[in-house]
Amino acid sequence: MPELPEVEVTRLSFAGAIAGAKVVSVHLGKALRWPLGCAPARLAGRTVLAVRRRGKYLLIDLDQGLLLVHLGMSGSLSFAQHLAPPGAHDHFELVTNRGTLRLHDPRRFGAVVYAGSEEAPEARKLLGKLGMEPLSEGFDVNQFYAGLKRRKAAIKQVLLAGDLVVGVGNIYASEALFLAGIRPTLSAARLSRPRSARLHAAIREVLARAVAKGGSTLRDFSSAKGETGYFQLEAMVYGRQGLPCRVCGTPIRHLRQGQRSTFYCPHCQKT
Repeated sequence: MPELPEVEVTRLSFAGAIAGAKVVSVHLGKALRWPLGCAPARLAGRTVLAVRRRGKYLLIDLDQGLLLVHLGMSGSLSFAQHLAPPGAHDHFELVTNRGTLRLHDPRRFGAVVYAGSEEAPEARKLLGKLGMEPLSEGFDVNQFYAGLKRRKAAIKQVLLAGDLVVGVGNIYASEALFLAGIRPTLSAARLSRPRSARLHAAIREVLARAVAKGGSTLRDFSSAKGETGYFQLEAMVYGRQGLPCRVCGTPIRHLRQGQRSTFYCPHCQKT
């Protein structure tokens, strides 16, 4: 599943090129997770102002309203002046005078939703309960600590929930917890203020480094320019079960938390 770094890399790969473009037409393929919410013809003539990100959602601002794009489990965007004819797994096209933005999604868990504004019910339903943005100035360490103290669940599950801090998906939660020296099964409420601060810094560092590396391409992720990511090549624990820890040499262990794979070093992450 594309996580926050992959979504941010996707945004950066086409935001500048599409800004200022006029929408010529919109074409839909098979039904996605949620309906578009308006007749495609209504979007013709709109101007693309900018592309932002909120958690794992891309927000395409138009001169009237916005499009909320989610890549789901297997989705990816491409943007170019000339694309090949759409295939069986291409389910949304925003044709503009600067090129076509296409959503490719074999599993169809992604979505493109139109909303009149961020305050519209359609947008609030998707964005209203999202936590702090970890790469923004609004990711406050004191608020993060206070939120952890209210949660008794395992710290990795709290990070994945997205209501305290948004976008820290499975790969990057494992990596951030390793960097902070915290066992993924530890109750969030047991973290001291200093350890919470280390985790806060680790989340920012891991996500920023992942964006710089183009995200992680474990299966088929690529940016809107078709470029793959390389963060997975330098992962400290994720996907390294049985291999020696890059720091201490202890074999990396694997466990299941909430039906998700967790990787950790039993020596570097004692508690």
